[in-house]
Amino acid sequence: MEKLNVTQKLIKDHLQEGSMTPGSEIALKVDHILQQDATGTLIMLELEKLGLDQVQVEVAVQYVDHNLLQADFKNADDHAFLQSAAQKYGYWYSRPGNGISHVVHMERFGKPGKLMIGSDSHTCSAGSMGMLAMGSGGLDITTAAAGHPYYINMPKVMGVQLTGSLPEWLSAKDVILEMLRRYDVKGGVGYIIEYFGEGLKHLSAWDRHVIANMGAELGATTTVFPSDEVTRAFLKQEGREADWQEIKADEGATYDHYEHIRLDELVPLIAKPGSPGNVVPVSEVAGKPISQVVIGSSANPGLRDFWIVSEIVKGQMVPADVSLDINPSSRQKIEDLGKLGALNELIKAGARYHQTGCMGCIGMGQAPASNTISLRTMPRNFPGRSGTADDQVYLCSPETAAVSALHGVITDPLDYGKKVAYPKYIEPEQASVNSMMLIAPAESGRDVELKKGPNITSLPDFTPIENAFEAAIILKMADNVSTDEILKAGAEVLPLRSNIEAISKFAYQALHPAFYKAALEARDALGGHLVVAGENYAQGSSREHAAIAPRYLGQKAVIAKSYARIGFQNLVNFGIIPFIFENPDNLNNLEPNNILIFNDINSSVEQGKTITAYNKATQQGYKLACPLSKRQRKILLAGGLINYLKNSQ
Repeated sequence: MEKLNVTQKLIKDHLQEGSMTPGSEIALKVDHILQQDATGTLIMLELEKLGLDQVQVEVAVQYVDHNLLQADFKNADDHAFLQSAAQKYGYWYSRPGNGISHVVHMERFGKPGKLMIGSDSHTCSAGSMGMLAMGSGGLDITTAAAGHPYYINMPKVMGVQLTGSLPEWLSAKDVILEMLRRYDVKGGVGYIIEYFGEGLKHLSAWDRHVIANMGAELGATTTVFPSDEVTRAFLKQEGREADWQEIKADEGATYDHYEHIRLDELVPLIAKPGSPGNVVPVSEVAGKPISQVVIGSSANPGLRDFWIVSEIVKGQMVPADVSLDINPSSRQKIEDLGKLGALNELIKAGARYHQTGCMGCIGMGQAPASNTISLRTMPRNFPGRSGTADDQVYLCSPETAAVSALHGVITDPLDYGKKVAYPKYIEPEQASVNSMMLIAPAESGRDVELKKGPNITSLPDFTPIENAFEAAIILKMADNVSTDEILKAGAEVLPLRSNIEAISKFAYQALHPAFYKAALEARDALGGHLVVAGENYAQGSSREHAAIAPRYLGQKAVIAKSYARIGFQNLVNFGIIPFIFENPDNLNNLEPNNILIFNDINSSVEQGKTITAYNKATQQGYKLACPLSKRQRKILLAGGLINYLKNSQ
């Protein structure tokens, strides 16, 4: 009998088309759908365009956790729209302030053995409890909501063995930072990362959530943990023990790649500004003055993560020039922190409380002061993501963050621990189960009217790709360009998520402040534009606005050395051709304002053949590949997934 690891078991249980051969396209049955408001508004508009009656999965939840600041009518209007759309299409609705989507889903809906896709790249967090959970672009969520399978290329599986236990003053964040130190932000591309080994018994369900969450930062398809007695204890704590089932790797199961982390040998780690992969020991940067410490986000959402900070700062006061900001992860966690006395201890130490949600992680408030260091227990520190152009964001564990907050400088918690005892956390037997702000789906939403405020506009129509065209390169980029750089997040931009015309004005603004003007000029002159890039283009968030806004401005193709998984699919879904340099060195020969000539595109895409683009000025040719499955070719030729689905009806 074939010996399967946990990942293979989960995929096998949901496989509808294809074979489990790495690199080949497979179709998977979807059980759960997770949407958050920054991406969900577009999905609901896509469902309206498709004419869906009722979502076709077991559980679908629309969360409101990103755009919580109500500086004007836009976010409030979108909340009303999402609530009406949830009722119309059969979604649960998690009201604003209820909590971060990944946290609430784990508390109330997560179930071992289920497959979930979500319109947020950190959907992989649910892998912490034996689910197969993947972030995806909104159009893929739309098709799953309509009852279609989810298509991906079968990943390889990286098995990460954990042995030993973490030393005092370290926690789960140091484990995933160690993975990022070894593999950087693209080392997980093409893999599902599965953790195994005797070290797992020392990691709680929420510790596993921390590690699974930042698998997205490794570029991995997702992260998987077994469902074991730790998972069972968590579900019992949540009053859902009946949802538990054991899922573990068969004895003798193998992996495509192996890694080993000896937990006892880890030291406190920190990611320096600019990239989650820029990881060094905390001791290497100790002594740098800080102005802000932010605790929370989906990357450190557990009760312990907040409690440990309260215990470290207990009876002390943070310096006057340090802001200690607390982002609770769910209302349930607030209730439990109150029962433990942690809320008051944080208040007495000078902490500032913010809304329950993503908040500072997505640049929705809590922007740090100019040219100062902000320590955050968050998953990302891309330049400017915090809302401050010259930010210096470091990512670290709650222990490192709390100890540094007390000292006003980055401080190694191991040094602090030489004179202070490490607080001992005891998990409560019962969580404060809180479902009050979850609205159940309507039995029938056929007669529900969608509430559309003035900022909510219908999706634009897109035409099929052209068989031949000329287009100018208006931006040349380096490696690891993130979706935050393609279309930034934050309080200024995200409220425009349901208005494509308005949000397109911010496309690539972080890289090219005059991009919008250049794109319009190229559209008027040649009908559109191109951009070129290095490795791992469009890493980071799953937000499909990073594809639809450039497409609206006339982007015909991207030419890159390689792509992040979700970013690649989003380009296909919106009819932008994702070319790959056959010779990566050719990027060096291209510059902004070069005009490239493309011919015979349709037959080349349809047959999966290499295309040669010619530089109009020099007539130099560049061979470009477009590695697509048969299904993806049809989507691209139709001009995107919406056109393809409408043509298939």
